[in-house]
Amino acid sequence: MNRPERNLTPQIDIDAVDRLFDIKGLRVFLPGGYGALGEAIALALTRRGAHCAIAGPNGDKAAALADRLRCVGVDTFGFELDASRPTAIAEVTERVVEALGGIDVLINCVGIQREQALLDVDEETFDDVYRINLKSAMFLGQAVARHQIAQGTGGRQIHLLSVRSQLALRHRGYSAYCATKGGLVMLVKQHAMELAEHNITVNGVAPTFIQSERIRPHLERAGFRDFILDRNPLGRIGDPVEVVGQVITFAAPAGSYMTGQVVYVDGGVTASQ
Repeated sequence: MNRPERNLTPQIDIDAVDRLFDIKGLRVFLPGGYGALGEAIALALTRRGAHCAIAGPNGDKAAALADRLRCVGVDTFGFELDASRPTAIAEVTERVVEALGGIDVLINCVGIQREQALLDVDEETFDDVYRINLKSAMFLGQAVARHQIAQGTGGRQIHLLSVRSQLALRHRGYSAYCATKGGLVMLVKQHAMELAEHNITVNGVAPTFIQSERIRPHLERAGFRDFILDRNPLGRIGDPVEVVGQVITFAAPAGSYMTGQVVYVDGGVTASQ
């Protein structure tokens, strides 16, 4: 018996396909935005038409980068932010809302590392790493969520993590760093669950070593570069643009059905260790 042909695939919205990676006009809050990866993300966002508020502990650096990026014709602002203080986070978030007219996307690039071997870890250093890497993410997410919920139009929150959220490192003092980045994985998941009803997605991007001036001294150390390359299935150091691509995916319509996820941009390191 002949049966009528049925197309099991829903009608594809061609306009939606064309908009998959369109971030033009989005209002982005980028704490940590002049750091190793933050600057690359800020550059990519503004070149693709997003408005950007960059924040960090050095207000002059944030303002200088904002001034440099403004030439592409979007609104850019720089703010001083001590992300270790929840009151400062709330205050600066209010200023960003006022400057941009709202916040569509949070991209949290805040993070530090203070290397100490296990037997040498002191409370003050551990607490510093915790305040910057994990506590700040909690209160950045909260401050931005309050505005996104009030806007009523949904939103995106993206946190920069590290492969150290999943993998420990032999022969190095990474207790505080690994603990806080691992905690951030669960913070992403929990925030995603609490904000889903408001159409706000929360995700993480976790790179391994990426080319930057910050890691150049490490890569120039005898034997360390070979160690990094030998353990990486793709056999190379990642480029900042390769991290930026996943951040844009989460911020754009292409990432609208992903929440509570962490994507590892690592050349296959976490798949093979």
